[in-house]
Amino acid sequence: MNLENYFISQFNNKNIGDDGAVIGKYVYSKDAFFENIHFKREWLSYFDIAKRAMLVNISDAIAMGAKPKYALLSVAMPKDMSAKDMKELASGFQEIATKYNIDIVGGDTISNTKLDITITIISQVNKTLYRKGIKQNYLLAYTGVLGESAKSLKKLQNLGKIHQKSKFIHIQLRQTFLQKTTNVLKAGMDISDGLFCDTQKLADANGLGIKFFNKIPKRIGCSGEEYEMLVAFAPRDRKKMIRLAKLSRTKLTVFANAKRGKYINRCKAHHF
Repeated sequence: MNLENYFISQFNNKNIGDDGAVIGKYVYSKDAFFENIHFKREWLSYFDIAKRAMLVNISDAIAMGAKPKYALLSVAMPKDMSAKDMKELASGFQEIATKYNIDIVGGDTISNTKLDITITIISQVNKTLYRKGIKQNYLLAYTGVLGESAKSLKKLQNLGKIHQKSKFIHIQLRQTFLQKTTNVLKAGMDISDGLFCDTQKLADANGLGIKFFNKIPKRIGCSGEEYEMLVAFAPRDRKKMIRLAKLSRTKLTVFANAKRGKYINRCKAHHF
């Protein structure tokens, strides 16, 4: 049993099921970023921890075609953090907020045994990109290069060091790509749990199976926290999508199409 899906199923609400909840012209999204689950303090500076926490949350909003406007921060901080550490953490939050024109409007802080962060992003949207909207034979594609995040994580777990420009630290969101392709895309989401896992989410949302064109290694397909885009579009728009991706300087890999049946992800669950 997928315990995450089981828990979510206990809440019968039509707004649940995408990267964020769409209510009117607003998208509400929230992700947790917890020490010893998503990161260790010895891996990243406080500045980089805050930046990453913000970016993984903003990714959900952008993936739905929304423009982030406001953020609420909840930060549980260990007592061994100094005033300098707190200032560095706050600077990381503020740098990303400034970059994306987001106002940090409130939240909560408490004392804790470790550093745990949750962020709520409130965004405005005109045309929402949902997970539903895929028909048989629609093509699936992903942006960028996958596999680097898992590779960096393995290095860190083995007490190694990673480059400051590693995707584990330097997350590149695809808002320009989405802005140029919004009128062509039929469905999409960000790749946070890995290509195979998130492809299953898209397939399940549309009641379809998936046919891969070529075998994709597990080191690529199971690499989580990539924060690239997984998108679907009609076959007739393939050339147009490739052209639009080039205009935004985005690598686009068309890897599968939607078929009858059911697709089952073979990667280890990230959440439970």
